Amino acid sequence: MKVNTKSKKVNKAWLNDHVNDTYVKLAQKEGYRARAAYKLKEIDETLRLVKPGQVVVDLGSAPGAWSQYLRRRMAPGGAAVGELKGTIIALDLLPMEPVEGVQFIQGDFREPEVLEQLQALLQGRQADVVVSDMAPNLSGVASVDSARVEELIALAIDFCQHHLKPSGALVAKVFHGRGYEEVIQLFRAHFQTVKPFKPKASRDRSSETFLVGLGLKNATVTASE
Repeated sequence: MKVNTKSKKVNKAWLNDHVNDTYVKLAQKEGYRARAAYKLKEIDETLRLVKPGQVVVDLGSAPGAWSQYLRRRMAPGGAAVGELKGTIIALDLLPMEPVEGVQFIQGDFREPEVLEQLQALLQGRQADVVVSDMAPNLSGVASVDSARVEELIALAIDFCQHHLKPSGALVAKVFHGRGYEEVIQLFRAHFQTVKPFKPKASRDRSSETFLVGLGLKNATVTASE
């Protein structure tokens, strides 16, 4: 049997980097499910988006690190358990282990039954902030992958058009490369202010970055504020 030594070396190098990663160690120490929590934390601390008392929706929430950060951010003293000031709703196609105080819906928010669950939890309110860590399964084919990324961004923006306050904010993961400019233009078409952000917790070699959209230009209101 032939062994792909190059692949083995790459996997070993990645594993070594992961094990020794500062944010991986910090996540383990502070009880976060993934180092991704620190990406949202840095964006939020810089732009001051999330505040106690808000309604926040977490799209593509599994495994739950962003929901964990939001829960602590909206709790007195930053506690991971106990009192929570505000509402956090998390959605994902995949299952997610419960995060105390976070209301989780498993399913596609384009499906009527999932949308009904979401509207029941919103109780006529609109979100102050929507965060999206949604990412497609990458194929390695640039044209295919860029189309998939753009589709998810379009879905997140469409979600905001219906469920985000006009003065609200969207934080979404995107990728540099083919199609990136199209994604930027999509954001600019729907938000008054667009800020690119590369958190320190996002690895330098990763093409991942984040876009923050502030203030909707045109909102399709489906719930009263």
